[in-house]
Amino acid sequence: MKTRMRLDQYIPVLLEKRRREQRSKNVIYETSDGITSPSGATPTEEIRLFNEYKDQANLLQITKAAPEKRKSLMLKKFFKMKRNQQVTVFFKSGDETFQTVGKVSAVGRDFVMLTNLKERIWIPFQAIDSANIPVGVPVYSTTHQNFIYDNHLKQNLLSNFGETVAKRDVLIQQFYEETLSTNLHSWKSLWMKIRTDNEIVFGKIQNVENQKLHLALFKEKNTIELKNIKSIHSIRFLSLLPILSRKILRRFFK
Repeated sequence: MKTRMRLDQYIPVLLEKRRREQRSKNVIYETSDGITSPSGATPTEEIRLFNEYKDQANLLQITKAAPEKRKSLMLKKFFKMKRNQQVTVFFKSGDETFQTVGKVSAVGRDFVMLTNLKERIWIPFQAIDSANIPVGVPVYSTTHQNFIYDNHLKQNLLSNFGETVAKRDVLIQQFYEETLSTNLHSWKSLWMKIRTDNEIVFGKIQNVENQKLHLALFKEKNTIELKNIKSIHSIRFLSLLPILSRKILRRFFK
């Protein structure tokens, strides 16, 4: 008959067994902070390759189960893989097809924002025909980014996550997937050129509500439904002067 041991009796016996136990030394999981647990029974390079494969396989399975979300999910995955890298985006407006090249600056739930030397460009996923990397640019398996480890930021994220993230646009983009409507809220009073299937509208963002973008060009007001937008380009005020002069001349000669 086995005798039962009390906890205070069992702990010294367990520690003695562990002291005598022969352990195989694996330097892979030994760090300056101690010994970490392996993430699997296979070598680390196999685990990493399998994780990348599984991530892609899961995405394909999701798109099969929800084909209506296939386009947005694929575009979102592609742009996140190419964050801070140059991409080429083709989109349609009316009967014309436009090509835009820029660096992926932000990826939202239903849009991508590109930047170049002259402007910022917002393109909704529903308007995109295809996306690729520019010809001649090498394909990187991971994004080129330089990480600066900020222990103070790490502590703030652990202790006060919501307030810390809300104060920095970079962190908002990192932790949340904004919609186009939400993102445009942070660009109020910026001069924009809005392209739809039927027209090109210039103006300053006044408000975004009920899936509608409200613009103002001095006394002229315009409202555009977000679902009709094909692209949004930031512009400088000086580039509006020729447009304003043409409008003034038209009114004068009417």
